[in-house]
Amino acid sequence: MRAWVLGWVLLFALGSVFSAQAKSTNQAKAEVWTGWVSWVMDGDTVLVVRPGQKEPVKLRLDAVDAPETCQPGGSAARDAMITLALRKSVQVQSLGHDSYGRDIGRLSVDGADLGAEMVRLGMAWAYQFRTGRGPYAALQRQAQKEKRGMFAGREAPMSPALFRKFNGSCHAP
Repeated sequence: MRAWVLGWVLLFALGSVFSAQAKSTNQAKAEVWTGWVSWVMDGDTVLVVRPGQKEPVKLRLDAVDAPETCQPGGSAARDAMITLALRKSVQVQSLGHDSYGRDIGRLSVDGADLGAEMVRLGMAWAYQFRTGRGPYAALQRQAQKEKRGMFAGREAPMSPALFRKFNGSCHAP
């Protein structure tokens, strides 16, 4: 019995080491670059033009999920992102790509993390794909407590994932 438990402990420890190495490798590969926001698609997706390039990069903000443009709060979330980012110089920390081919990353203006700001304003949910609420969960709880943005209404807002489940995407053909 002890050997079995020791084996599991050893396996867990090795898994943690490899996981930590993978995380540090991914962080080392994270590219940081500057550009300017040429278009805001919605509260969590923008088009960013790199210096010297003509074609913009479609960037999906990491760790947030804003309402769909066709759901309640979607227009307000898009307007908030327009105020925060449109035609502004931004810093992008690229973290990879999603299944739709969009770049995933963190976006900041003058050092301010726009994903965190969207959640703080109550214009997006703190979200991390497959893991839950993500790094901005405390900001979301504060926005809910203070009834900011989409949390100001009498009815609880529907998360974009749940909205898509019942209504499909706003962008479906």
